[in-house]
Amino acid sequence: MEKTKPHSDERTRKYKANLQSYLREGDEVALQQAYEFGRRGLAEGRSILDMISIHHQALRAVWNRAAAAQLGPDALGKAGEFFTECMSPFEMTHRAFGEANQTLRRLNETLEEQARVIGRELHDEAGQLLAAVHIELDEIARDFPAEGQARFRQVKARLDQVETQLRSLSHELRPAVLEDLGLVAALESLSQRVAKRTGLLISLQRFDGPRLSSRMELALYRIVQEALNNVIKHARATSVKIQLHRMGKALVCSVRDNGIGFDPQSLPTGPGRGLGLSGIRERLKALQGEVRIESVAGKGTSLKIMIPMEG
Repeated sequence: MEKTKPHSDERTRKYKANLQSYLREGDEVALQQAYEFGRRGLAEGRSILDMISIHHQALRAVWNRAAAAQLGPDALGKAGEFFTECMSPFEMTHRAFGEANQTLRRLNETLEEQARVIGRELHDEAGQLLAAVHIELDEIARDFPAEGQARFRQVKARLDQVETQLRSLSHELRPAVLEDLGLVAALESLSQRVAKRTGLLISLQRFDGPRLSSRMELALYRIVQEALNNVIKHARATSVKIQLHRMGKALVCSVRDNGIGFDPQSLPTGPGRGLGLSGIRERLKALQGEVRIESVAGKGTSLKIMIPMEG
């Protein structure tokens, strides 16, 4: 439950004086003061419950039978107008937050579409070029003696490695399995590719249930992908455990490694720093999710994601 901040008698007294002035005179100056009162409260980090409490105390202080007779029948409506003006900075901030959230979602969708285009080009165009190079090398190799053909086979083996890496990269940029089969299948495919490439022992504890929304699945896939990249780069781990489960009305995803660990308080906070957490938090912000990090030196790291279930 949201807690209210304590407010001073002086703050309530000023609010009461401006409210009383507006109830008696309909003074626009008093109405402007209501707006300023709300703006200062927002800047100080006060909650809506704080503001309701102050308004309630002030209204109760000025309202009695004698005051009701003097102020007229529309006094309660005017008190509502005063409080509405006081709360308008909160409403505008809430609206701006919603617009920023929508912008962030559209940005993520644009980036994902660009990644899909790049992945498709890598898979299709680069794959066709490499196939053409293989054919030309085969034709050229026929005119060379046996020792020369051995060198050509070495070159072709290197090209095969390049093709494998490009195919893996295209799948990570454009996870078609995510669209076709869902999050669990996509994470299994991702885990297998990373394990094969790095030697990490990766286990995935899956959960049963209906598929999530496409944007939840995509966000979780990218977050786990980034978490695995962090493990590879920094953790010096030998094993990773990925878990997905529901907890109440939230989906919980955790990525735990057995690496060297670190002090979470020492994470850099500048833009683009902090083990890729800025990108993870931006994805979660669009879904009203949160991330928690637990780590102890020598005992590994746990990244825990919680996202409210949609619908």
